[in-house]
Amino acid sequence: MSLDNRPIYTGGCQCGAVRFRVEGALGDASVCHCRMCQKAFGAFYAPLVSVRGAIFDWTRGEPKYFQSSNHGSRGFCANCGTPLSYTAPDGVALAIGAFDDPSEIAPLIQWGTEAKLPYVDTIPNLPGKDTLEDAEAVAFLADLVSYQHPDHDTEQWPPEERS
Repeated sequence: MSLDNRPIYTGGCQCGAVRFRVEGALGDASVCHCRMCQKAFGAFYAPLVSVRGAIFDWTRGEPKYFQSSNHGSRGFCANCGTPLSYTAPDGVALAIGAFDDPSEIAPLIQWGTEAKLPYVDTIPNLPGKDTLEDAEAVAFLADLVSYQHPDHDTEQWPPEERS
């Protein structure tokens, strides 16, 4: 929390080249199913949260932007490709998955449902397994070393040495 008890949120891209900080209340979180959001996120939909009423800063690096329409642009890390933001005339929204703790930011509404993929609502009914339950992946995962930025701010990234 900040000195005046406003919540503080941090996050950034997968490689750590771009980081952000939000101080204050977040706006309504949503998912957008429109085709532009599907392509921008490479996913079934885009989970976003507005930072319109908060203090927002890029604290390490800045995203590169793609002008996806005459009204909006999408920010992403030029190094690793992580989708980070959507900027429209009404303000900036950040990718929920880019926050260090996305578990606190639950979507409250869905937009663009006319483009919702027909199987999205059935995904929760699929069987679920932990990563290590995939017997064919155990050997692969045993010596896996992640180069992903940790879910907290760091003084320097990447670390000095990588093996």
